[in-house]
Parts: sequence; C-alpha cells; structure tokens
Amino acid sequence: MTLLPALGLALALAAAPTLPSGLSDAPALVLERGAVARHQIVAVGRDAVVDGEALAGVTALDGTARITGTVAGDVTVLGGDAELAATAVVRGHVQVLGGRLHAAPGARIEGRSVAYPTFSRAWLTLLEGPSLGLAATSPIVVGAKLGLMAAWLLLTIGLVAASGRGLGAASAEVRAAPGLCFATGLTAVVALFLSALLLAALLPSAFALPLLALAVLAALAAKLWGSVAVFRAAGRALVGRRRRRPMLDEACVGLALLGTLKFVPWLGVVVWSTVTLVGVGAALRTRFGREREEWLSAELLA
Repeated sequence: MTLLPALGLALALAAAPTLPSGLSDAPALVLERGAVARHQIVAVGRDAVVDGEALAGVTALDGTARITGTVAGDVTVLGGDAELAATAVVRGHVQVLGGRLHAAPGARIEGRSVAYPTFSRAWLTLLEGPSLGLAATSPIVVGAKLGLMAAWLLLTIGLVAASGRGLGAASAEVRAAPGLCFATGLTAVVALFLSALLLAALLPSAFALPLLALAVLAALAAKLWGSVAVFRAAGRALVGRRRRRPMLDEACVGLALLGTLKFVPWLGVVVWSTVTLVGVGAALRTRFGREREEWLSAELLA
C-alpha cells in the first residue's frame, strides 16, 4: 500500500517548480462584508478574503483563504491554508493541498473537509518546469527550456493538423470564459490528487496503480491538447480579429509569446501554470473540442 503514495509524491516533487516566496505578498483579493459575489472567486499568488457572501466557490492558488462570511460552493486551497472564523459558513466542501485547515469554534462546514499539509507543492505535478536548484540563466535550464519549446512546436503542428476544428472550439472557449476554464482545470487537478489518495487507501497497489496511470495519462492529454488551444487563443488575441490568419500561424504566435515569457524568472512559472490550468479546463469544458456531440449516441441510450 505504500508504493502508490510514494510514486505520486516522487512525481509531484520531481515536476514541481519553486515559486518565489514574495509572490504571496501581493494584496489580497477581498470580498467586503455585505458584498455578494455571484461568480467563482479565484486568487492566484495572493490571499482570498471573504467577509461577505460568495454564491459560488472560492479558490486560492499559492495563497491563503480566509473566510468570515458565507460561501455557497467549495473552498479549494493549493499551496496555502484555509482559515475559517467562528462566523464562517461553507455550504460545500473544504479541500486543502499543501496547507492546513484552521476552523474556529462555531465555524460551519456542511460538506467534507480534507487537508493534506505534506503535499507542499504537489499540486504543481501537471505544471511546468522542474525545480533543479539551478539559476534561471544556467545553460542547463536555458537549454532545457529551448528543447521544451521545440517539443511544444512539434506538438502544436501535429494537433492543428489532426484536430484543427476541435482546437478552434476550445480556443474560442478560452477567449469567452478564461476564468471558468481556469477554475475547471484547477478542480480537475485537485480531483486527481484526491483520487490518488483515495485509491491508495482503499485498493491494493496492483489495482490502484493502473487506475492512477490512466488518470495521469488522461490529465496529461488534457494538458497538452488544452495548452495548444491556449496558444491559439493567445495568438488570436495578439494578431487581432481583423487580421485573420491560419490557425497554425495564430497558434505559433501564441507559443512564441508564451515561450518568451517562460524565460522570465518566476513570471514564466506563473504564466505557464495558468496556461496549463486554463488548457485543462478548456479541454474538459468542450470535451476536447466536441462540445456539440453527446457522450452517448441516441441508439445506445434507447
């Protein structure tokens, strides 16, 4: 039973970049007392403070979620703590990876509450850039990033040629609802880790490992496919709608822009982590570009 969590933790630590400690010093995203938020609250690299009423969920990425008011959805924290005051009410679940849950007496959580403080950067398993302890200007790091950009270019060419229409639908979803795509991708990554822990606890390794491998492969496919859709969306925004270009040209322009940012210390990690989460969310929300197709045909359902 110890093989699966050890494997998951090793993969997580091997793929987890190190964010700068000062990133979380940014001003908090605050929902004032008496205010109502009807959409998902997402704080990246800073704290989320909810003193009012959030009708959807609250997500803090590399920050702390402080709740004194009411949250109708889930509270998800990755790389930080969840702090619930005595007046806090969470009608959904509270999920914390890489931090702790602090609930004062009187705080009410109507759903499940899960906290894994030892997963300190494990939530970045599907994100960009291994942490090797090397400087950003090291020839090894620069060479690795250049090689990765070349691989992304080849993947972009192949996916555009094989699934241009589907990528177009996904990139349109990225442009129309980037926040929802980000929240969907983040939820999917959290669900992957929680599923791995559940499988490790309930099933023998002989059964759990193949299921976990399938889940990781599915998530990796969503990351790769969705990231190319984000490249195209970024290139489309940069080129402009009036100057319409072939999809491959727009995707390559977006890749060039995001690839340049990848070489900027800490900013590249943040940008490409966001690209991954938005891409995963777009792939899932559009069913890999098949948003108009049913999961099961009418004949099968009859």
